[in-house]
Amino acid sequence: MSQSVYDAVALYSQIGWAIVFMVVLVWASAKYIGPAVLAAQDATNRRIAEAERHRDEAKGALDVLHSEIEGAGRDAASIRSRSSDFAAHERDAMLAEARQAGERALRSADGELDRALAAARDALRTELLEKALNMAKSDARARIDAGFGERLVTDFVASIEKSAN
Repeated sequence: MSQSVYDAVALYSQIGWAIVFMVVLVWASAKYIGPAVLAAQDATNRRIAEAERHRDEAKGALDVLHSEIEGAGRDAASIRSRSSDFAAHERDAMLAEARQAGERALRSADGELDRALAAARDALRTELLEKALNMAKSDARARIDAGFGERLVTDFVASIEKSAN
């Protein structure tokens, strides 16, 4: 036997051990590494599924929020419209009230003016009568003497005597 047989045995021995190593490696892979990879893959898939579920929930919540925002916008527009209508109604009511108050004040002032004019006329008339009476008194004192007074009394007594007979 020569060296070549030993070389062939060594070669086959290395090939055999390489095959055994490969079989052990495949077996260890299938027994330990494969389940670990599958477990990691399952965990990753679960996390992905959970993330997708959260994403879908977030999308649903976002849709709800968008619809609530739209509803709030409609409510705000409705409130603006109602407040504008209310403000216009209040403005019209205040203007009507102010107009009525102004008309009442004008009528009151008109009546007060009439009363003031009447009072002024009465005061003027009274003043003129007092002045005329004072003038008549002073004129009568100047015209009447003692003889006129006696004649007046005599005429008065005579008229009474006549009426008594």
